[in-house]
Amino acid sequence: MADADVVRAALVQATWTGDTESMITKHEEYARQAARSGARVIGFQEVFNAPYFCQVQEAEHYRWAEPVPQGPTVERLRSLARETGLVIVAPLFEVEDAGHYYNTAAVIDADGTVLGRYRKHHIPQLPGFWEKFYFRPGNLGWPVFDTAAGRIGVSICYDRHFPEGWRALGLAGAQLVFNPSATSRGLSAHLWQLEQPAAAVANGYFVAAINRVGREEYGDNDFYGTSYFVDPRGRFVGEVASDQEEELLVRDLDFAAIGEVRRQWAFYRDRRPDAYEGLVRP
Repeated sequence: MADADVVRAALVQATWTGDTESMITKHEEYARQAARSGARVIGFQEVFNAPYFCQVQEAEHYRWAEPVPQGPTVERLRSLARETGLVIVAPLFEVEDAGHYYNTAAVIDADGTVLGRYRKHHIPQLPGFWEKFYFRPGNLGWPVFDTAAGRIGVSICYDRHFPEGWRALGLAGAQLVFNPSATSRGLSAHLWQLEQPAAAVANGYFVAAINRVGREEYGDNDFYGTSYFVDPRGRFVGEVASDQEEELLVRDLDFAAIGEVRRQWAFYRDRRPDAYEGLVRP
């Protein structure tokens, strides 16, 4: 395999520190550590600089929101990208204007350029996951970003249960899709190591599945970590992260495998979009 095809990628699963400043600082240090290890891209967990406040429905938690990309956290991460040479996928609580809030991920290139953002499409409203109280459904489509580390897409948490978004990212040429999440032990843990590998296989790309870890002060959710990278054949790349402790994963992803798998399994060749019209009829 050619070295040019290998991208060293990183992800962080972290415990909540109790305040935004120390949470961002923690992720900055993990990013620097990843860069020293030769990583070219890093992804953080869902609303990485805040607690998972969606365990409750309280207006006080709108305080965690900030503009994207003009807000202070993105500006700070732009500097971090320039310092480390990392592409950064940073999930945040976005306020666009009064009453318009989104569960968003900013994608920042290795030179500090903000390439764009993804807004979570599918918004749950379930005990412990009261997201419709806070977020509007995403309205920016399923962008794939041309970065210094390859073509990168994002699918946030609950999106992973819906195959259409995964497919849209594949059709747009994604090589690596980050799936930042906040999922709790007992609710859908048996799906965690099933859905993202299946999506990687069906769509022929790498997936970085990121979960928070530990308990936080706003509810009983037990976030179980076990973050991982998975290849286009559905195989874990290295070990899965701890289910109890925070962790930085750094893995080498051979993007040459994408072309090999797509030629061998030919799923894209054998698609039948002409037969799928009924899927989107009301």
